[in-house]
Amino acid sequence: MTNPIAFTLNGQAVTAESGETIWQAAKRHGIDIEHLCYKPRQGYRADGNCRACLVEVKGERTLAASCRRPVQSGMDIRTDTPRAQTARRMVVEMLLADHPGNTDATISDVRAWADHMGLAESRFASPTQADADQSHPAIHFKPSACITCGLCIRACRDVQSNDVIGFSGRGAHTRIVFDQGDDLGNSTCVACGECVEACPTGALRPAHEAFAPQTGDQKIASTCPFCGVGCQIEYTERKGKIVLAEGLDGPSNHHRLCVKGRFGFSYTHNVARLTKPLIRKGGAAKTPADIPPPDKRLDAFREATWDEALALAADGFKTIRARDGGAALSGFGSAKGSNEEAYLFQKLIRTAFGSNNVDHCTRLCHASSVAALLEGVGSAAVTAPFMAAEEADVIILIGSRPEWNHPVAAACFKTAAKRGAKLIIFDPRGQGLARYGQQLNFKSGTDVALINALLHTIIFEGLTDQNFIAKFVDGYDELVKAVKDYTPERMADLTGIDASILRQVARQYATAKRSIIFWGMGVSQHVHGTDNARALIALALITGHIGRPGTGLHPLRGQNNVQGASDVGLIPMFLPDYASIKDDAVRARFEAAWGTKLSPIPGLTVVETMDAANAGVIKGMYVMGENPAMSDPDANHARAGLAKLEHLVVQDIFLTETAWLADVILPASTFYEKTGTYTNTNRQVQMGRKVVHPPGDARQDFDLICNLAERLGCAWNYAGPEEVYAEMRTLMPSISGISWDRLQRDNSVVYPCTDEHLPGQDILFGDGFPTASGRARLVPADLTPPDEMPDEAYPFLLTTGRVLEHWHTGAMTRPADVLNAIEPHPTVSLHPKAIGKLGVSAGAHVKVESRRGEVELMVRADRDVPEGLAFIPFCFHEAAANLLTNPKLDPYGKIPEFKVCAVKVTAL
Repeated sequence: MTNPIAFTLNGQAVTAESGETIWQAAKRHGIDIEHLCYKPRQGYRADGNCRACLVEVKGERTLAASCRRPVQSGMDIRTDTPRAQTARRMVVEMLLADHPGNTDATISDVRAWADHMGLAESRFASPTQADADQSHPAIHFKPSACITCGLCIRACRDVQSNDVIGFSGRGAHTRIVFDQGDDLGNSTCVACGECVEACPTGALRPAHEAFAPQTGDQKIASTCPFCGVGCQIEYTERKGKIVLAEGLDGPSNHHRLCVKGRFGFSYTHNVARLTKPLIRKGGAAKTPADIPPPDKRLDAFREATWDEALALAADGFKTIRARDGGAALSGFGSAKGSNEEAYLFQKLIRTAFGSNNVDHCTRLCHASSVAALLEGVGSAAVTAPFMAAEEADVIILIGSRPEWNHPVAAACFKTAAKRGAKLIIFDPRGQGLARYGQQLNFKSGTDVALINALLHTIIFEGLTDQNFIAKFVDGYDELVKAVKDYTPERMADLTGIDASILRQVARQYATAKRSIIFWGMGVSQHVHGTDNARALIALALITGHIGRPGTGLHPLRGQNNVQGASDVGLIPMFLPDYASIKDDAVRARFEAAWGTKLSPIPGLTVVETMDAANAGVIKGMYVMGENPAMSDPDANHARAGLAKLEHLVVQDIFLTETAWLADVILPASTFYEKTGTYTNTNRQVQMGRKVVHPPGDARQDFDLICNLAERLGCAWNYAGPEEVYAEMRTLMPSISGISWDRLQRDNSVVYPCTDEHLPGQDILFGDGFPTASGRARLVPADLTPPDEMPDEAYPFLLTTGRVLEHWHTGAMTRPADVLNAIEPHPTVSLHPKAIGKLGVSAGAHVKVESRRGEVELMVRADRDVPEGLAFIPFCFHEAAANLLTNPKLDPYGKIPEFKVCAVKVTAL
């Protein structure tokens, strides 16, 4: 204990730690003091509003709120005097009067403390309360249970920085309100549920009534199956169902969750889950241009036994392999599965199929970022966690909308901005984070011009870190020549940002003590996505803003395990730990471990595979947990390729658009139904634990991959994911110091970690880079225009992305009842002026058409969208945005140009 403070507590000589309050010290010494408005957890300050924690300090006239009062040397504190106990009892009794709407001690701390004190009821009259507000699909508000303690306000304002909840009125008329007194369902609430977890009375509660604790409930610590933040969650299991999700104090979330993590678990219990193996009926035609709605898709299949389905799946692959060779087969793995599943999947494709035709969704999100990072700094992952923003002086956020895509990370950025960090947002669209920083709207597709203008300013105004460059960076002279003509004055018209502002931003970033860059798919999903990332990398390298706390480069990863799936080799040109498939020594090492020869030829990427399927080159495909019929650009082309396959096996939890084109469907497990490791955007390897069993005859993905491998001739003998992970550690130096037992104990360990006794490195490259020379490499980027821009025939620029409530292709979030109730319909967001020119009103239906396809959907007015731009989320099968998008690829990352294509919008 550092500088212990000696004091007396209930007659006993004890000590407190420096800065401890009376309540904290008493708790540590085994004394529980009543408390209601204080939640002793990360991010919550003690306000002392409720006065339920009053104690007596000798020599003081008034009682002290123990949650607020620091311990001082020599204090004589009593929690058990009649005066203190009577005061606390009176507080609880008065709160009972204000709290007639909840008598369940399992969800109301007031009722629990009253029971502890022997208070059955209050002597005081209860005030008239407003009716319950049940307008929101996720959260209900019961004013009769509210004691106006203010915890929900602190949860909303201080922890999540959403500022939706506040107080209205004074004195006895004080009440909780949402925004300007709106119903909760009509407010700006994002349903993160932080207020629900904070509320001590159950006044704010999940909309479903099953949340109240019951005897027999099981609590299981795990992680979140949605975005790359990797929030740690405690799930409550009851009679085979998940009934509650609550945030744990994980390293990336510190109890925070978003609407998906807190309320999105119900998809695992949806009645549409696949529970029996399915085989396509003879004569059931594949019509890729006319995929039926979900409730009509089962008509094309018949149920089968597991032995029949697995035999047919394996025999189809063996037939093609024997006749046409392994190059005629391909596999799409999943970033939603565990590291162990991804590792086994790529191992199966490489050893059983005999080719490197294996890929997953990283090809569609951050492939260009990975290519640029490997080329520039020798590593494909982030150099610092997103929590490093809390130590930064300047934060650049470009091409990302974290309030929708990474809400918990967004809360971290808001906290940093409120602390005083300068938040600079570059985005063609506006976004809510602009309230916390400087929003700079640039023209779509001009990223390189924008960043090169910043590089020009930094270089030619002498703001570079020449010591860092001399010690760690190659290619500086070439970069100077390349950006010489990219003056802010010349780039201003092209980018739409004034030259003086570009210079100001460059100076702020370069001269700050600690600056950090975050980017998303608005940077990567372009034909020049790799160039965009190269330019951002150059910004960090020439200023030395890398390798120190509060600095670095962080492409925010989209799916829960897209980082891990890439790390373990679920990509066509790399083996685990990004070891080149073309390197003879690397292949020899894996061949010795796996007992088979490996092809040295890099495989086809996702989009290339669809081209090859349409051309008849790829004849068989194994798809696990991916939905290329929705996620691929020019989806009609992808669907045609899938339909043309001689043999398509799909392993999934729902009958997706891709599954409808399959010959064999294997019902698999959700995240909650298996145990394994997952790696988030921060490089934190985390343990995901089984919460419930798969329904019906559905099986875990691990078992299905192993069974198929055995039928295809692989002599595997894994007892479970723990043995797979052990094998991974022998082949992946990055995780060699992270044992399964350590993860079971610690839940999360960051890589690289080469020693069981070391914590792992969260900040990378302070002493050089993992390249042959130990130096980073600058790669200049020149202007490459988007492949397709608006013209007279197609005057709107379409961009696609996610919305807060839905994720990826919607296969998990659309069947989650709460999420789908909040955001149930496909929409196209347009500026109100653009809607007016169409002659329609918001809510009307329009047709959006590109050179590749068309969709019909509802129009939404959105002032964050520039007048010539249209935004469509890609999660709605009723109006699949990727029927419109351009399949043109970045030549380096092989990623499609999802963010820019030309469309026309017409009224219906």
